[in-house]
Amino acid sequence: MKQFYLLFMTVLLLTGCSLFKSSSDDIPKPQMVTIPGGTFTMGDIYEGEKNTDAIPTHEVTLPNFRIGKYEVTYRQYDHFAEQTGRRLPSSDSLGRGDRAVVNVSWINARAFCEYYGWQLPTEQQWEYAARSGGQKMQFAGTNNVDSLDLYARTTNSSAPYSYKVGSRKPNQLGLYDMSGNVFEWIGRYYQFYPENNTKPEWDNLQERSIRIVRGGSFGYGGEILSTYWRVGMFKEVESGDVDFRCVDSITKNK
Repeated sequence: MKQFYLLFMTVLLLTGCSLFKSSSDDIPKPQMVTIPGGTFTMGDIYEGEKNTDAIPTHEVTLPNFRIGKYEVTYRQYDHFAEQTGRRLPSSDSLGRGDRAVVNVSWINARAFCEYYGWQLPTEQQWEYAARSGGQKMQFAGTNNVDSLDLYARTTNSSAPYSYKVGSRKPNQLGLYDMSGNVFEWIGRYYQFYPENNTKPEWDNLQERSIRIVRGGSFGYGGEILSTYWRVGMFKEVESGDVDFRCVDSITKNK
């Protein structure tokens, strides 16, 4: 018995008492990519300022920040939900795992990011990252609509459900699915774009229920997958084609 006890204690010491606690390495924390800051012209610079929700085009300056390499997956969100006592989001018969999670409200998406000390991206951060550092890029990864399906899950190339993240080519910053697969929740934003050299009026998220989603999804093609396209949605909605990714070190923009 004494020999067994000594053997048992030796195993505990060698394993760091892993029988009683799980390693932080087991937590499926999202991968982040560092984005060098810079100045870019935000909005509909591609179609001659035809999209009234994305004009006037205006200059934005951003500091360095980090953003999720992939959209958040079922596996990652399920872990968070279990740790915080939340209901698991519904899925379909295709399973969960590393598919982009859907049926998550803006409220719970924000809570997920805050769990790791992060936040949902501002529209400026999201668009700058989708455009590979503010380049003139209509879709995340390409300006050519004929090659869009190489970078995005769209209605032309996918069935009507979320796919495993990273199943298409990334943009030049190594970010996947910023066009297509599923829409993505935005955090802070301004409802109407400001003129250049004027201070934007941030939307009051305490008073309004409308939020913004970006990037398009498997159910759409063409312009809606553009890096400048904005879609409004109520924050409580749990949609079958809306996911999110997080950012780190959010600061106010100039």
